[in-house]
Amino acid sequence: MEKSRITTMLTQLKITSAKPTAKPYNLSDGHGLFLAIQTSGSKLWRFRYRYAGRQKTLHIGPWPDTSLADARERCREARKAIAAGLDPALEKKRAKVTARFAVATTFKDVALEWIAKCEREGRAEITLDKIRWLLGMAYPLIGSHPINAISPTEALTVLRKVEAKGRYESARRMRSILSRVFRYGIATARCDRDVAADLRGALTTPKTVHHAAITDPGGVGVLLKTMDGYTGQAVTRMALRLSPHLFVRPGELRQAEWTEIDVEKALWSIPAERMKMRRSHKVPLSRQALSMIEELREISGHRQYLFPCMGSPRRPMSENGVNQALRRLGYETGEMTAHGFRAMAATLLNEMGRWNPDAIERQLAHQEVSSVRRAYARGEYWDERVAMMQHWSDYLDGLRDAAEAPRPAKAVSCKLKSGKWKARRPRSQPRR
Repeated sequence: MEKSRITTMLTQLKITSAKPTAKPYNLSDGHGLFLAIQTSGSKLWRFRYRYAGRQKTLHIGPWPDTSLADARERCREARKAIAAGLDPALEKKRAKVTARFAVATTFKDVALEWIAKCEREGRAEITLDKIRWLLGMAYPLIGSHPINAISPTEALTVLRKVEAKGRYESARRMRSILSRVFRYGIATARCDRDVAADLRGALTTPKTVHHAAITDPGGVGVLLKTMDGYTGQAVTRMALRLSPHLFVRPGELRQAEWTEIDVEKALWSIPAERMKMRRSHKVPLSRQALSMIEELREISGHRQYLFPCMGSPRRPMSENGVNQALRRLGYETGEMTAHGFRAMAATLLNEMGRWNPDAIERQLAHQEVSSVRRAYARGEYWDERVAMMQHWSDYLDGLRDAAEAPRPAKAVSCKLKSGKWKARRPRSQPRR
């Protein structure tokens, strides 16, 4: 019996002399292994087996790259896998995936892949820039290390270096970003553990610092009257004037596009991909806001953005444009910020007592902290928001008109070529 089986097995001579025919055919070697002769003349090793009650075929490789001895050895390994309850074809696919990812195993390689994934998912460009900036501080220390070999101590060293500069919030955010990279590494079979997760509680907890904002009516009136005297770039001036009336996030304002403005409906529709909470947002436009937008159309209406960058008009204005305008008007970082217009509106609108707090929150595009409440509080309060935004603009006009005088411009310092400092007029203060 054994002798009969052996005589049916393939030999090197049989394989070499096998010629192609009009139809493909197989030469069996026993135990499910066979050589498939293609009409083109190519010869491919295959292994036929049953797994979980189904007939399956494992592609082993072409002859002569895969020799007869190699094919038989692969066949024996496949049979062992089946005996162990594994599917050889599935194991082969898993090995290919592991080998593909094994080429890029350094922390920087994995991080760049994860960033590319975030880009495909439509993350906001400002968010991606922050991620790149944070990871850029990690690369010099661990970027070239195999991600699976990085220890918690090495990751902590990266974070301590950021902490040493007093950037406690940046260190906290960096730990979160490192953790996401490690988790992506686990998902793509490059590492087995998220070492950054072990560092919770090891960092200095930063003190909560709110964006500086003017929230007393008198101070708001003086600010608005002072803003009217801004003499910088026209686009920046319009962004500054619109900020208190719209009170959206600075990034949402500076990236506003003309296609999003519907003058007839008095509506600005911001797409979800530009919103912090990834939820589309609608801003009712008051008569005052529409008037300013029409004034702005004369300046940038032929561009993509309402507020284009003066040096690169195909890009939106700088994210610090409004903040810099406030500094030129004499308002310091601890007094007022571009983001502070949101706190100003939230505070004063709530103090009025005539608007539903949920309507105010919807207009601020805030997400309800409680997941249970968020599931039920889905109303948009649209009609109330439309009325509220018009009342808000009217209120701001009243505060500005009631202010006696704009705030005196402060002198700011500039550095001379000699290295000395001297006071000069801010740009918002006209020459006499």
